[in-house]
Amino acid sequence: MNRGLIFSLAILLTLAGCIGRSNHRPSPQRRPPNQTVVVRGNDPVVLKQCLGKLDRLVARYALLPDRTFGGSCDALGAVQLRDIGTPTTNLGAMTCGLANAFVNWVQNDLQDPAQEYFRSRVVKIETMGTYSCRNINGAATGRLSEHAHANAVDVSGFVLEDGRHVTVANDWTAGGDGAAFLRAVHASACRRFVTILSPDYNALHHDHLHFDMGGKSFCR
Repeated sequence: MNRGLIFSLAILLTLAGCIGRSNHRPSPQRRPPNQTVVVRGNDPVVLKQCLGKLDRLVARYALLPDRTFGGSCDALGAVQLRDIGTPTTNLGAMTCGLANAFVNWVQNDLQDPAQEYFRSRVVKIETMGTYSCRNINGAATGRLSEHAHANAVDVSGFVLEDGRHVTVANDWTAGGDGAAFLRAVHASACRRFVTILSPDYNALHHDHLHFDMGGKSFCR
């Protein structure tokens, strides 16, 4: 073979090898720095949607800062209801989901039974409060109550426009219109909340209806 041709081929092979073994390395991609996201409750998107529902209910409320307490108690994604159309006592921190269910219950489920049994309107709702750092049934040991997460409310009575006062303690087992009214609003609550407990559940609930949004669906 012609020496000139061999020399030319050698040069071409060397150049090809250099091209194939380029020493250029792409710079590594930098990961974005970790960002601290303030999350109210478990999911900020869900909270935003929940607050939008409250806005559409024309409920006045204050969005509360997330708080954690000793003993694993907390109030996350919580609001305090200020005006829901019917004056209501002792409403503290409530998770947004509980607040939504409660406002819907108050606005849609109370007045028809009141008109049916009393020919009068509910003008005041009495509760025993919402947040309380304690175990279920106030026991010394055991699981935390949903109250410990601002996820429960206890309703004890109703004041009617004509002055009548209906309470769970006095009227649940008394028969008559008072008992019928309480059982009607209890039944409607079973369509709004997750867990609903009445005096029929145990003696510890003899004076209130317990509503919460945690655990498995249960109504009694």
